[in-house]
Amino acid sequence: MAYDVLIEASEPGARIEADGTDLGNTPVHLKIFGDPDGTFHDFGSYWYVIRALPLTTNQFPQVRAFGTGRGFMREDRVPQHVYFDMNQRTQIYPPAGPPGYGYPDNGPPVYYYGSPYYGPDFRFYFGPGGRRWR
Repeated sequence: MAYDVLIEASEPGARIEADGTDLGNTPVHLKIFGDPDGTFHDFGSYWYVIRALPLTTNQFPQVRAFGTGRGFMREDRVPQHVYFDMNQRTQIYPPAGPPGYGYPDNGPPVYYYGSPYYGPDFRFYFGPGGRRWR
């Protein structure tokens, strides 16, 4: 099913991109294909991303990401209207910390010693008891 979505911005004329495709300046109508229950259809990506690019230096780029339900992830409903406030500062997330080799589940420390493979090995098995000789 096709859904018509109106995209507006606080500053008319902001550039709009949807999944990397330039749509033009706001206000703009976007046709989004979705499932009959009103959710985004999975066309091969995990997210459907709509971006608004600023007009002046005092404004900030804005992004809205909607889940498509791919890989049993979240599946969002197709909105009827998307509004971007170009004067709102975008959220800044702290960088991820280093990988943890510490104490998983409050247990003893875990260390990685590498692979136990040390080179070519020849093994011979003799008899029904399976005695092994190297």
